[in-house]
Amino acid sequence: MATRSGFTIVIDSREQKPYRFRGALKAALPAGDYSAAGLERRVAVERKTHADCYSSVGAGRKRFEKEMKRLAAYDYAAIVIEAGLADFLRPPAHSRLHPHAAVNTLVSWSVKYGVHVFFAGSRRLARGLTYRIIEKFCKHRAAGTLAAGNGP
Repeated sequence: MATRSGFTIVIDSREQKPYRFRGALKAALPAGDYSAAGLERRVAVERKTHADCYSSVGAGRKRFEKEMKRLAAYDYAAIVIEAGLADFLRPPAHSRLHPHAAVNTLVSWSVKYGVHVFFAGSRRLARGLTYRIIEKFCKHRAAGTLAAGNGP
């Protein structure tokens, strides 16, 4: 199923507070929270709130690193954080994780697993960025202009 833009976004059925996209489908995704129909094992975006990201790199570290390993197998994978970097450096009230440790973990795993990390600034901006990431992947894939290592 394609929309006017030539692709359909797939939202993971387990996503707690999903973004809304016209014509989107819901399905259980193998990794990430958002993908494109027919490319569910090629492109993925993992959405994180500020607090959830701290929890994921802190107490949920082992589970989240397994997710990073799954995302590493994709042609393109990203984590989109619903906070700007300056805001992210102020840890949530419940977190005991130092902000530098949280950022260093994200940077280290981004390099180690080749998963891109974006600090979007807000939920609204993160939604738009998620759409654009999937849109641009589909566009470059269709045109055959993906860089080596990002699929055929």
